Amino acid sequence: MRALAGKGKAAVYRLFEANNRRRERAAPPPSTHQIRILLLHAYGMGGTIRTVFNLASYLASTGRDVEIVSILKEAEEPFFPVDPRVRFRFLDDRLAPRTGLRGRLSKMPSKLIPPQEAAYHRFNLWTDLQLARWIRSVDTGVIMATRPGLNLALAQLALPSVITIGQEHVALQGQPEEVQELIKRRYRTFDALVTLTKADMRDYRETLRRKPRKLARIPNAVPPMTGEISKLENKVVVAVGRMTKLKGFHRLITAWETVAAAHPDWTLRIFGAGPQEDNLRAQVAEAGLQDKIELPGPTTDVGAELERASIFALSSRHEGFPMTILEAMAKGLAIVSFNSPHGPKEMITHEVDGLLVKPRTNANLAASLIRVIEDEELRHRLAQGALATAATYDVESVGGQWDALLEELLARRNGTYVKPAPAAAAPAPAPQPAASPSGEPASAVTPSPVRPAQR
Repeated sequence: MRALAGKGKAAVYRLFEANNRRRERAAPPPSTHQIRILLLHAYGMGGTIRTVFNLASYLASTGRDVEIVSILKEAEEPFFPVDPRVRFRFLDDRLAPRTGLRGRLSKMPSKLIPPQEAAYHRFNLWTDLQLARWIRSVDTGVIMATRPGLNLALAQLALPSVITIGQEHVALQGQPEEVQELIKRRYRTFDALVTLTKADMRDYRETLRRKPRKLARIPNAVPPMTGEISKLENKVVVAVGRMTKLKGFHRLITAWETVAAAHPDWTLRIFGAGPQEDNLRAQVAEAGLQDKIELPGPTTDVGAELERASIFALSSRHEGFPMTILEAMAKGLAIVSFNSPHGPKEMITHEVDGLLVKPRTNANLAASLIRVIEDEELRHRLAQGALATAATYDVESVGGQWDALLEELLARRNGTYVKPAPAAAAPAPAPQPAASPSGEPASAVTPSPVRPAQR
């Protein structure tokens, strides 16, 4: 029976490959003019959605035809502002009644998305069908996916004539082992895999046995925000994010008990919503901090809220490339963050544009917040460093990296790509005689042995 099933799968695979070859011969030439970006729920709230909107807006500003393809539609209006040049498509409108075939398939679990994927519960057999139909309907241009489940589906189903890009917003090491195994097998078919951090790119380079045609690191850009630079006058510490265990807000609240005891005139504001919201409110009440910690819910104007704060706190266990840090830097806040191994560690230079704290140490987090609260000179110095760092992530600079990547991928498809020659090392300058401490030429002084720098 197993042998028969295996033969059946092999036959289906051969038919699938034959269909790919036939459609590839009939497809238009490769192009990077049409760009489609796959998202889970475009009208939701989250860092990935915000950064995708930002990227889509930039790509549309260059004259490209940009469409965001959302698996789900669960709201009538988008949470974040939308560039009118960017089009939207929804594969499963969950505001509409689920009847007939759609109703029946919506009750059945997904077969396309791995069960270990964090958003597996959002998919079902109906979304599988709609996603597969849509991917197979595209025969040219670029498709970019933005999470592991969508990346895996794209790698499996896209026609060979389509330029495919997998983009990861969560570090490889944070993925379940089962998902990592699928990544190792399927990501090799991508034209490019784009990570947000150098550390994650190194992990993929070391992990993937067979790699995509291009492995690149392109960070997110600072999104447009309202308001001005913070004057650092308000006694407010702010945190922003979806209220899940991963974000560690329970640790931040615990740390604030110590901060509030030392500085009762300071307030902590945590903006966001999510499954842990009720637990966090109960924790605040149990600690008696209702007048010291505010949980205002989500905000559509992050810039205004950051402008009204002086310090930004990040308490996540893991982060890929936290946009909230970049936004806080752009508003000139002093940053205090757990030293997550990828995003925060790569974005923040300790004591220059923020303070890095040993992860999951509530006491250390409290001590660092108190230090920045009490040391005004440090607070202003970190804020100035943060502004300088944020300037390196402006939209034009990051957008230029995407332009270069798309140009390279098209050239690879057209057979016109020429690998850049390695930069020639500059010749070493001729040694110049130098005066020794005694005033004699250096050539007359016996050199001391050179010792390796201490680390």
